[in-house]
Amino acid sequence: MTNFTIASFNVKNLIGEDKEYYKFQKYTPEEYAWKADWLSEQLQTMNADIVGFQEIFEESALRDVIAEADAEGIEDNAAHIPDKTKRYRKRAIFRKLAYTPYTNAALAFAPNLNDGGSGERRPGLAILSRFGFVGEPEVIQDLDEDQIKWTGKSQEGSYVLKRLSRPILKVRVPVGDAVVTIFNCHLKSKLGEYDVPEGAEVPAEAVLTEYDPVGRAMGAMRASMRRMAEACMLRRLIVEELHAGNPVMVMGDFNDGEHAVSSEIISGEAPFKNYSWMLRHDAKASNDRYSKEQNIQITEDIERVRLHSAEKQFVRKSARDMVFTAAFGGNFESIDQIYMSHHFMADTPNSIGEMEYFSVLNDHLTDGSHPEAPYNKLASDHGQIIAHMRLNDRNKRG
Repeated sequence: MTNFTIASFNVKNLIGEDKEYYKFQKYTPEEYAWKADWLSEQLQTMNADIVGFQEIFEESALRDVIAEADAEGIEDNAAHIPDKTKRYRKRAIFRKLAYTPYTNAALAFAPNLNDGGSGERRPGLAILSRFGFVGEPEVIQDLDEDQIKWTGKSQEGSYVLKRLSRPILKVRVPVGDAVVTIFNCHLKSKLGEYDVPEGAEVPAEAVLTEYDPVGRAMGAMRASMRRMAEACMLRRLIVEELHAGNPVMVMGDFNDGEHAVSSEIISGEAPFKNYSWMLRHDAKASNDRYSKEQNIQITEDIERVRLHSAEKQFVRKSARDMVFTAAFGGNFESIDQIYMSHHFMADTPNSIGEMEYFSVLNDHLTDGSHPEAPYNKLASDHGQIIAHMRLNDRNKRG
């Protein structure tokens, strides 16, 4: 039996001191030191074997945070974990309390191809793995023209996605006697996508003193289309891995809730209870429906490429009714997710393990209206989520 933890961590604009990432936004040396220390403490608390990071501007800044977490974690171990001379050193509580350094861990960084100069930076992604990687990490951002392309009938328009707003990072991680394909993503935000008119410095919709409600609605529509197209590209990559028979886990900032269309694109369809009730696609009569055998086939085909939400499994098992990872304008919602293939569902034929627990670190979240809001400026504006997994030994699998 192998236990491991996998986490998703949107760090909120990680970059070194005195570097302008967005217009007029940068960290003083003191602010950067505070932020790095806060991120280090969160990383120690998570103590996850595999961590997917979002909003990383510089790999060097992330390495500094990891090094700080290791230094502090090792120091805490020396103070709090019994040494070999203590008879009680093997108690389970000390295994839980001990921090495992990332000394020999592998780090993959995916820079953003849209990254510009000072004030126009665009963040990338990273994955940290105590188990290392199998093969080279893959970064997907520029797309072939036919990968995400839709041309409708007359008067219905068309859509082509040539580049993702942020990369998708794909790695293969050896865990126990399995190799798991892991995707880390950060889909397009809900912020409107506007065009800058020729000769203008900013989009007309950004001029709030001349508020354009229809223009801003169009911007939100473009952002939603991009987010769903990016989700569709991720879905394409997921299905390729599942068809190859590989266990898959997907993590990241989806910028949408579990029941949003973009999230459902990533996870795949949930099968109907019974396709025998449904008219066939080529029905010639009102009673021309799918057979019982076809119902089984269709259901199995859908389940084979479907992903399952770690959060939803946790809520169902624990009888809790709410998990949130983001807060804005008084709305608390869950937009950071960990999804997993049927290989991690205990009651499926090809199961290799299951999720035992799900943790959320969200006590630091505010929506900007609380006294601690300045603190929130430097801390992440996202909660961190951790899935606690257990893999079965190969000889115990069905």
